[in-house]
Amino acid sequence: MTDPTTTGRTRRTGRTAQETAVPVRGGELAVSRWPGAGEPVIALHGITANGRSFAALAAALGEDTPLYAPDLRGRARSAALPGPYGLAAHTEDVIALLDHLGRERAVLVGHSMGAFVAALTAARHPDRIAGVVLVDGGVGFPAPEGTDIDELLEAVIGPAMRRLSMTFPDREAYRAFFREHPALGPHWNDDVQAYIDRDLVGREPKLRSSCVLEAVRADGADVLADPETLAAVRTAASAGVPMTLLWAERGMLDEPRGLYDEDRLAAAGLGPGAGSGAGSGVTVRCVPGANHYSVLLAPEATAAVRTALDSVRTA
Repeated sequence: MTDPTTTGRTRRTGRTAQETAVPVRGGELAVSRWPGAGEPVIALHGITANGRSFAALAAALGEDTPLYAPDLRGRARSAALPGPYGLAAHTEDVIALLDHLGRERAVLVGHSMGAFVAALTAARHPDRIAGVVLVDGGVGFPAPEGTDIDELLEAVIGPAMRRLSMTFPDREAYRAFFREHPALGPHWNDDVQAYIDRDLVGREPKLRSSCVLEAVRADGADVLADPETLAAVRTAASAGVPMTLLWAERGMLDEPRGLYDEDRLAAAGLGPGAGSGAGSGVTVRCVPGANHYSVLLAPEATAAVRTALDSVRTA
């Protein structure tokens, strides 16, 4: 199906995003599709994002690469899909999308929480996944036992979590909220605005985010504490799935320290000094100057993602 309110050429990409509906458990998964002639890439977004966050990557990939970016269950135009939620539900939806496309295998790229979904899908279905690029996510560090998930999510994703309980009088107020974000605001353009607008639901003067809080909590709990999710990169790599991790040098609010650094990745068995442990078979690269959001927006960063996708596709 095509939605005239969101389909069209933006100032930045020059590629037309179309809408596809994919049958999944409980209804239909909304998928943004940038057509192309080559092998498809499936893109999986972050915990409070939606599929339009990949518009700049679609432009970087060019028209020879079709890109499919679902609004994950509990977000944007897939918000009405029912629970149970959690990363296992997303892996089922990814495989349903792959089946819908008539493809035996595809490459996945996941950002933030979507990287954990990509890794888990590859771990559970290594025969269906041709390669994975993890963008500033996918490698987890277990939360201490007894940790309150809501408190930890607030600490980790801050403003993104707080906005789920906020209302906004009009669309411009919602856009202004994001323009003030220190990591996202400097990269504002038509693509970013379309991505932000896609999240907004309700009626004035009580517009709100489409994200279902129960879905965010369930996904966050898996990222922080589920043993299978935390082991997924190691499991998928051991099964022979080509994998690359790109980590942003800067953080969620553009602070100098990002979610990852060489010491933390080495402790997880990845990167320099990690030896031949959990990270065997995983290529690890820093994206200099990028933060957790601009890693999907800045031209140098999207070029790095494209290079990584080309690498895993030919591995």
